[in-house]
Amino acid sequence: MCEQMEIDDKRIGEMVKEWFKKTARSEWRRLRQDPYHKIEFIVTMHFLEEYLPKRSLVLDAGAGPGRYTIELAKRGYDVVLLDLVPEMLELAKKKVRRAGVLRKVKQFVQGSVEDFSMFPNERFDAVLCLGGPLCHLLNAKQRKKAAKELVRVAKKEAPIFVSVISRIGLLKSILVAFPHEMQYAKHHWKVGDCVPGLQGEGFTAAHWFLPEELCELFEKQEVEILEIAGLEGLSSHHRKETNKLHKDQEKWKMWMEILLETCTHPSIVGSSEHFLLVSRKAG
Repeated sequence: MCEQMEIDDKRIGEMVKEWFKKTARSEWRRLRQDPYHKIEFIVTMHFLEEYLPKRSLVLDAGAGPGRYTIELAKRGYDVVLLDLVPEMLELAKKKVRRAGVLRKVKQFVQGSVEDFSMFPNERFDAVLCLGGPLCHLLNAKQRKKAAKELVRVAKKEAPIFVSVISRIGLLKSILVAFPHEMQYAKHHWKVGDCVPGLQGEGFTAAHWFLPEELCELFEKQEVEILEIAGLEGLSSHHRKETNKLHKDQEKWKMWMEILLETCTHPSIVGSSEHFLLVSRKAG
């Protein structure tokens, strides 16, 4: 049984790797494609600005093509970028060079969020795992191992930022955009996993999180939970309306203010498409 599980995990890992190999460029565009998708980036940066220590060495784990790496490098941070997919790393290198911040990106590392054996204990002043890398570990033991590694390489009292895809948000997405996959909705709710061909199409293998599930995962690693926030917040699943509102900059400013004020409300967090956990390693 254990051997079979290892084989399955390996196959799932290859599936995820192949998906992101094909979608590297679309992942680079994802957070900039329209005002609605920019909100995830804006809200995440809001919390990074609040909790990141100045003049830090930051690990951006599962960084993809490097959106957050570049933004932090522009702000003076030293960053180590890690990703599983070679094509993502190559694209990240190109984007980093084009942004003129190559000297601030200290390493480009190919690796999994499950294994940071290339890094010593307490190496980083802050650790990021943004956009859902933990969601592509379907085995609970893998997710626990990844959480342990994210905490291990953080210095004492360092902030750790982890964002994931919401399970409740996923159900709302099925209603709004993928009603043809309604037959899988109950499985997503009860189990929280999706393997293409078995419980869905159109995306790679993924685990959808509940807020309390993510909190528990990191509380077991002896960290203090500081914040948990819905990244699309009140705009979640209202792409058309959000993009229309953006045309009126006065109203957009008002909306962003209320969105940032409400994004940590418990009723907002789990119903967003993505949510962010901000924690701090024990001293």
